[in-house]
Amino acid sequence: MAVAARSGFVARGLIYVLVGVLALRIALADDHRQADRGGALEELAGRPFGAAMLWVVGVALAGMGLWRLSEAVFGGPGPRGDKPSKRIAAAARCVFYGFVSFSVLSYAVGRRGSGSGSSDRGTRDVTAMVLGRPGGQWLVGLAGAAVVVAGVWMAVRAVRKKFRKDLRTDAMSRGAERFTDFFGVVGGAARGVVFAVAGVFAVVAAVRHRPGEAKGMDDTLRAFRDLPAGPWLLALIALGLAAFGVFSWCGARWRRL
Repeated sequence: MAVAARSGFVARGLIYVLVGVLALRIALADDHRQADRGGALEELAGRPFGAAMLWVVGVALAGMGLWRLSEAVFGGPGPRGDKPSKRIAAAARCVFYGFVSFSVLSYAVGRRGSGSGSSDRGTRDVTAMVLGRPGGQWLVGLAGAAVVVAGVWMAVRAVRKKFRKDLRTDAMSRGAERFTDFFGVVGGAARGVVFAVAGVFAVVAAVRHRPGEAKGMDDTLRAFRDLPAGPWLLALIALGLAAFGVFSWCGARWRRL
């Protein structure tokens, strides 16, 4: 189970680093490739041994989901790992990583639309479907607000270095601690900002009853570029997402399991 979890952190880190690189290209050269998971998979598939790497990433993410399932069933590490809220959160993460793993493996076997579809198009389609149902505006609005809260929570948690309680700091050198702290703060804050802004777009879509206002990761990142000094802001966010990928690799080494 430890191997499954740590391989999952490596795979998650790789995806975030690739998304950060793609977002940086958009900031510097208005690249038309998707800066989301789909774009990361396309980038990976185009590299030497890309097909094999897709299989490795998909299986590793399945390992992450399996580890989260074990936390939901048996409880996580630490004295508070058995709390119901912790188990529920672990179960939700298990479902998420199971879906991501399935999409990556589907892409690896040739179903290109499964893993590399636009996150923006998918977000708009789901938003349109929900808005078309009774009470849909409330559902989309509440979901968007929940994403905003989650994003703020991620950013605040990162800035306050709350991630340290999940790491084996007693086994880390001082240099390793500083390295991990830096990438954890920068990466977690950037990730939280992106989530929060995406949530704001969902709330706006609900209020205006316009599915097109909802944005996936790619369009959310491009929205930063349209602001004053936008390319520089997007470049900072891109570097932050790549930093979160590096932090995930640190988690693969130092995470408390």
